[in-house]
Amino acid sequence: MDEYLRRLRDGSLKLYALEKELPPDKAVAIRRRFIEEETNTKLEHIGDLSISLDAVVKKNCENMIGTIQVPVGVAGPITIHGEYAEGSYYLPLATTEGALIASVNRGCSLISAAGGTEVRILKDGMTRAPVFAADSIIHAKTICDWVMNHQDEIRAEAEATTRFGKLTSIDVTTGGTSVFVRMAFFTGDAMGMNMVTIASAKAADLISQKTGARLIALSGNWCTDKKPASINAVMGRGKTVSAGILLTNELIERVLKTTASSLLEVNARKNLVGSARAGSLGFNAHAANIIAAMFIACGQDPAHVVEGSLCITTVDSAPDGVYVSVTLPALPVGTVGGGTGIDTQAESLRMLDVLGSGTPPGSNAKKLAEIIASGVLAGELSLLGALAAQHLARAHSTLGR
Repeated sequence: MDEYLRRLRDGSLKLYALEKELPPDKAVAIRRRFIEEETNTKLEHIGDLSISLDAVVKKNCENMIGTIQVPVGVAGPITIHGEYAEGSYYLPLATTEGALIASVNRGCSLISAAGGTEVRILKDGMTRAPVFAADSIIHAKTICDWVMNHQDEIRAEAEATTRFGKLTSIDVTTGGTSVFVRMAFFTGDAMGMNMVTIASAKAADLISQKTGARLIALSGNWCTDKKPASINAVMGRGKTVSAGILLTNELIERVLKTTASSLLEVNARKNLVGSARAGSLGFNAHAANIIAAMFIACGQDPAHVVEGSLCITTVDSAPDGVYVSVTLPALPVGTVGGGTGIDTQAESLRMLDVLGSGTPPGSNAKKLAEIIASGVLAGELSLLGALAAQHLARAHSTLGR
């Protein structure tokens, strides 16, 4: 170890090059020791890890020194009636926010007591939108026309790069001489960002060759990836999924300690009017809380929580209560690739019986999306109930947060 530390100190060996000379476990240990010395900080807990490093240092994390451990709890069981998720599930939630899991757990109990949530996937398509430069607005229009008139050619070129990916739609728009081509792909059980990027690159080359358009960037932000965007709220990205539940007056009063009319008013004034007044793109109470916790536990890309936060929560009057629903227009999830293969995250996916490729392809990722949406509904129900009953501050106080 001393020789490697000396070389790191004198600059003859770079931190990122350790794995080229050493097995992953030794490379990580030496890099951590070097950082401890450089920062005068003992990293004994970051260095206490149980995950296998062989794949992680190649696929998930550069310059690795250890792991950050996030507490994981469970909420449930929650009864779900989806096209892909059918049955009773415990939800793994990785969080440091006290009271969150207790709140989701209450929502799960309410949903199960009401017979289970209904949940459906409405749309499925991961997007990438290259931006091209045209010579003039006339040239820009010509590029748009060519793209829309040659979709079969573009599809064949893009799909030649992937076994599972299927180009399902193409949209075009311009901004002066900038031309944006938004392509949506079915990506099987992968979240699919890498898949669609490679496929879009091939399609972009074809568009450039045929139209004279100059490819400026493979992502032109009309996708839109990891940023709050109206286009994702309107057109969707990843999985578009809705979950709903009919609650009787008796259940609302017994479990949430409030009334149907109070739930209606809180949702209307907070989630709808309040969000509109704030200029929010999300019309919900705290959907991102549940999405973030499940994403971290299940090896999803946490940055995609921003798309998940576009959720719309609605409460409709029913003859003997209310019908509450959540609609998540943009939920990018996968059960293969990314962080899903890391040992701890893989265990969470196994808990939900969704790890790996499904039969048919795409069914496991859709099942995960249905489960997450059901968890979001549980979280929304519990928080709306706490707000309607004026219990929010009391709950946090009781749990010592």
